[in-house]
This record gives sequence, C-alpha cells and structure tokens, in this order.
Amino acid sequence: MTNEDELRARLREAAEAHRPDRARMLARVERGMAADALAAPARPLRPVPWLRVAGAAVAVAGIFAAGGYAVTALSDQSRSVSAAGAEPRLRAEGVIDPGSNRYWAQSDLTVTTSTPLSGLVVELRVAQTGGVASTGNWRSLPAEDFTVSVREDGGALVYRWTLTAGRTVPAGRHVFAGQYNHAEGGREAGSDTYTVTATDTSGHRASARGGFAPTTP
Repeated sequence: MTNEDELRARLREAAEAHRPDRARMLARVERGMAADALAAPARPLRPVPWLRVAGAAVAVAGIFAAGGYAVTALSDQSRSVSAAGAEPRLRAEGVIDPGSNRYWAQSDLTVTTSTPLSGLVVELRVAQTGGVASTGNWRSLPAEDFTVSVREDGGALVYRWTLTAGRTVPAGRHVFAGQYNHAEGGREAGSDTYTVTATDTSGHRASARGGFAPTTP
C-alpha cells in the first residue's frame, strides 16, 4: 500500500467514525440567526405559508366588510334624515263628514306629517252657498296648543288653526273640523278649499292645499 492509499483509508475511517452533534448544530444555527437579525437593517417580512396568508386575507376581508356595512348604514341613515329634514312630508285630505245632513254639515281635514312640527297653520274655507254660519270647530290635538279664529272673508266662512309658539305637533295623522249650519237641502262643497303650511323642528317648510268633492247630503 502506498502512502497515498494509506492516507485515503485513514480519512475514510475517520469519516465513518464521526457522529455529528445535532443539538449543538441547531443551537449554533439559532445563535447565528439571532445575531444576524440584530445586526441587519429592517427588511420586508418573509412570506408566511399559503394557509396563513389565506386566513389573514379572510380576516381582513371580514373586517372591511363589517366596516363597510356600518359606513353604508350610516350613509343611508344620513340620507334619510336629510331627505326628511329637507322638507317635512306633508299630506292633507278634505272630506265632508258622513254625519252631515240637510241643515248642518262638518268639514273634516286630515293632516298627516312624517316629522314633528314646530309650526302649523291650517285654514279651511267653506264657501257661502247660502245660510252658512259657524256652529263650532274642533281638532284631535290639544285645544290649548292652538289659537283658533273664525271669520267671514271673500264669500267664505274661514276657520284658521295656528299652532301656539313653543308647542310641537307630533308626527302622525291629525284631524281639524269646521261645523256649520247651511240653507235647507243638499249643499254643494265643490267650492270649499283648504291650505296647510307646516314648519318642522329644523326650520324646513312644506305646504299642502286642495278642495272637497261636491256632495249633496
């Protein structure tokens, strides 16, 4: 055996006899990584496994979805409030009360508001068709909340209800009625009219006007 062959044989024996210390190697690797992390400048985060990325995306999507829903709901609510606040939704309908007869009648005016009102004026004009004279009036709202006047004006008997300053009309349906005698027989109400002017608690105004269908009780 030559010197070269003998050297190779000894190296092979030494390699086969070597058993690496796994724990010591891992410890050295960890210490090296920690030292690199402290010494190296900040770098972008390493990609995480696919499942973790997917989970994070779902979680973030859920957060934005919930946040978006809240913002949308708030925006919708703001638009609704603005629409209602821009002008109170006001409706009015006038009818001759079915209890009217050949000598006496009652004109009913139903006012519907979508918002509370800080100002309200309701005017009912009953055309003078002969013998028309007031016998009273009423409203479904508290009597002390209104100032009422009844007068003759321009060939009509005029009832006027004015909301007292500082009082509020709640949202909903409210009835105003004028009562009067008239000449014997059926009375035509086609010339009777009404006007309603309202102001909501934000200062926005709305109005409604109309008439009554001809009737012959």
